[in-house]
Formats: sequence, structure tokens, C-alpha cells
Amino acid sequence: MSTRKNELTPEQQVYLEAHLSGTLQPVVPSRGFARHLRNRIRLPERRVIASRLRDWNRMFLVFGGVMSGVLLAITIARGLFYLFERKKVG
Repeated sequence: MSTRKNELTPEQQVYLEAHLSGTLQPVVPSRGFARHLRNRIRLPERRVIASRLRDWNRMFLVFGGVMSGVLLAITIARGLFYLFERKKVG
């Protein structure tokens, strides 16, 4: 059983859904906006993706950057944990 105080009863949920369905009206974007988004959000062709995966220099650079970022985040988290844990004990 849930002990949440804000949990709605089934009747309240039905009422809320009916109210929202009457309040929120669907919005249709303009054709120009949809066309602009389709042109901006386009996946590269398969050959372009394949050529990027074959580029080992770029892959090593990306992998090294990600690993450096992860190690930096872990180091900062450990340092903050060490500092705040010391202040509680002392």
C-alpha cells in the first residue's frame, strides 16, 4: 500500500482527466514551422555515419573526452564527500 498523502482516488482522477481534456485543446503547428523542423532535424545518411565510425582518431578523441569527464566528476564528488564528511565528524 502506498502511504502518499497526495494520492488521488479513482473518482478524482476521472474528474481531473475530464476537466483537462476539456481545457487543453490540441494545437496544430503551421506548415512552415513543421517543414523548418524537418529540414533541421535530419539524420545523416548511412554512408556518412559509417565513415564517422571508421575515423579512429575521432573515436579515440571522443572516448578520451568522455572518460576524462567521468573521472573529473568522480574526483570532484569524492573531494566534496570527503570535505563534508570531515566537517560532520569533527
